[in-house]
Amino acid sequence: MQAAIIILVFVLTYIGMAAGRLPWMQVDRTGIALLGVFLLLLTEALTLDDVGANIDMPTLVLLFALMIISGQFADAGFYDKCARWITEAPGPPVVLLALTVAIVGALSAVLANDIVIFALVPLLIVGVQARGLDPRPFVIALAAATNAGSAATILGNPQNILIGEIGNLGFGTFLVASGIPAVVSLLLVFGIIWLCWHKHMVMVEPAAQHEIPPVPSHPHDRVQTIKALIAVIALIVLFMTSLPRLLGALAITALLLVLANRKFTSRTMIAAVDWPLLLLIACLFGVTGALADTGIPWTLISHLQDWGLMPDSLLVLTPLTLLMSNTIGNVPSVILLLQIWPNPPKGALYGLALLSTLSGNLLLFGSFANLMVVERAATFGIRLSFAEHAKVGIPVTLLSIAFAVFWLAYLDWLPWTPESW
Repeated sequence: MQAAIIILVFVLTYIGMAAGRLPWMQVDRTGIALLGVFLLLLTEALTLDDVGANIDMPTLVLLFALMIISGQFADAGFYDKCARWITEAPGPPVVLLALTVAIVGALSAVLANDIVIFALVPLLIVGVQARGLDPRPFVIALAAATNAGSAATILGNPQNILIGEIGNLGFGTFLVASGIPAVVSLLLVFGIIWLCWHKHMVMVEPAAQHEIPPVPSHPHDRVQTIKALIAVIALIVLFMTSLPRLLGALAITALLLVLANRKFTSRTMIAAVDWPLLLLIACLFGVTGALADTGIPWTLISHLQDWGLMPDSLLVLTPLTLLMSNTIGNVPSVILLLQIWPNPPKGALYGLALLSTLSGNLLLFGSFANLMVVERAATFGIRLSFAEHAKVGIPVTLLSIAFAVFWLAYLDWLPWTPESW
């Protein structure tokens, strides 16, 4: 009975991940995952100790540290400055589009994407509207560049951090495996958006000032920006050494909090953390860990090994990540795979990180970044349809993944077919 309850809660939770929210209710993915844990606790299929044991704390701590650093950049007005670099650049719309893709891609490679998105979306919308341009292609570019850029490094997104911690992957090697495909994907984002939208990206009369919604701005503080930049560099150096990452990340975060001042208080920095995202990841660890404890996944893994269908080859891993990322989402799918996949080879981990991230650009609900961009843009009156996103997302994703598969095979990270074939 206990195993049956766990299976039922697991299935319902991941159906909820695929749906995005409960119908007729304002319960999003975080709420669904939290309800899944509540059901397991209420039915006594799981205890609080079991939930805690299944959570990968180093991953959450590293993600928390990145959010604190990213919040420091936001409070220092650095994202406002980046938005001005984009929207006030001289030249035609193609220049603004190129700057959007390049700057957002670079930021996404080393900073917490949720805070970058929250800060940049309204600033970008207001800035391009002031230039008399349709914000939609720039919003799509921001979402797609966030996914593509975050694929480059081990710090780029939650699934990369999780995979890096599980596999003890190095920053430099990860960059070799994923950096070039990420750059190619960014170039594809720029080229395909320009191809699809250039006829609509024509300079017209700027929007009247009263038509532009007010956006909270942060004056640039050079000292605070330098502090955040030093923290990022220290974190990257930490990941390139054999020093304990968890302790190092905690030390960097503690220093930022200690060095807070009246303008940038510790309360402000902590408030910038995306607590719902951390809670979502923690709850998914609890639910998938409960399923793993039943032993059922190991039976499935045994059958997959017998059939030669383990996801340690490009032929299996590529369609699997594409499917899972665009149904239950790339973060939940990676958590699920790593909870039930014993001792995955390092090559497969690099492939999982790269392919699951690039797959997020396919459809609007393929990644949390897409959803955050769309929801944030909607609050400023800019609505993106599923078709508008797919017109760009499908070719960008398919071409990006094609190059990534070639790159992983060329570097011999993963075989084309399972070894047993």
